[in-house]
Amino acid sequence: MNIKNKELGVIIMSTFPDEKSCMSVAEGLINKKLCACVNLTKVRSLYTWNNKFEDREEYLALFKSTASTSKELKSNIERAHPYKIPEIVELKMNKVSRGYMSWLAESTNKKEKNKNRLRRSRRS
Repeated sequence: MNIKNKELGVIIMSTFPDEKSCMSVAEGLINKKLCACVNLTKVRSLYTWNNKFEDREEYLALFKSTASTSKELKSNIERAHPYKIPEIVELKMNKVSRGYMSWLAESTNKKEKNKNRLRRSRRS
């Protein structure tokens, strides 16, 4: 795929209360082509909530996507997130390998997904 206008990569970071909710959100967003990849891992989070110190296990998700889909991706994460106030942090990718950036852009290209759907329906 030829990347026009030098598409930029982003990582959207968010924590979830459990693996099930994290996996559910991640799978849905990959299927919608809003992110190409999600890395998740169990982490220990220390914070205050409602004036109380918390020490919790959570799941950290790194949603890898492009700048052109980041707004829609963040909106979808917020809508599907189980927390009242979810952590949604956008990190700009810097100095990304050309091959990886091409894959990211291709994997989040909804136009390409729609073209593939049309091709399959014509074959039927």
